[in-house]
Amino acid sequence: MSDLTDVLVNLNVVGSLEDGEIDLADAALMLGALDHPDKRVEQYRDHLAELAGHANAVKAQAADIHDRAQVLHDVVFADGGYLGDTETYDDTDNANLMRVIDRRRGIPVSLGIILIHVARALRWEIAGINFPGHFLLRLRAEGESAVIDPFDGARILQMSELKRLLKSVYGKDLPMKPEFVRSVGNRDILLRLQNNIKTRALQQSDTPRAVEVLRRMALIAPGHGETNIELAALEAGQGNLKSAVMVLEDYIALGGAALDDRDAERMLDELKRGLN
Repeated sequence: MSDLTDVLVNLNVVGSLEDGEIDLADAALMLGALDHPDKRVEQYRDHLAELAGHANAVKAQAADIHDRAQVLHDVVFADGGYLGDTETYDDTDNANLMRVIDRRRGIPVSLGIILIHVARALRWEIAGINFPGHFLLRLRAEGESAVIDPFDGARILQMSELKRLLKSVYGKDLPMKPEFVRSVGNRDILLRLQNNIKTRALQQSDTPRAVEVLRRMALIAPGHGETNIELAALEAGQGNLKSAVMVLEDYIALGGAALDDRDAERMLDELKRGLN
């Protein structure tokens, strides 16, 4: 059984870390534990360590980028039994790493976290990228680079396939832009994971649940303007004006991005007027 107090303390620590210091998979497990206090985090850590151990046993066979992608496929998908969940894609269990491990099913970002964990345990260079609408990974080896799809067995994607994905998102052919393959940090990946749960809650008009998830997002990313401003807006919409004010005051005190700061300051002034 997870001690929720310890989990919250650990997540608060995540919020204070530099991005590169964050243990991505472990932080995702902590977020998952908030919804499943009956589950033991240790057993999920053990499973992830086992996957990494299996990969380590065969990593000597990975001479190039294609071999590395194949090792990830074999360990996580072929032997580990993981699949992209095409049948119940919108199930929020797909964004809870504990439940992803239980079910061996997930969405691109949750499966990507597992692949990143395994690859980094082998000291392979891997990162999520800022591709629109579909979370992808960049794998590097010996001067080579490849984009792999965590939802499709860590398969290497060709440029023509990336362009088709872009068209599926935007409805038209677009040139590949450098920003689409820019690396994203650990904190951004965690926010993307939680954003899936928040979005489903809002679609179901479950504002209290959306607020709950946004509070978690703000905990691990206290300087993220979009998260804090959205949280304050929803808190205010629920009549929690004091909570909304506290969110914005804490965010502004951290010195976020200038544009977000101005938006936050304007909102804060309006909320304070509402309190008086």
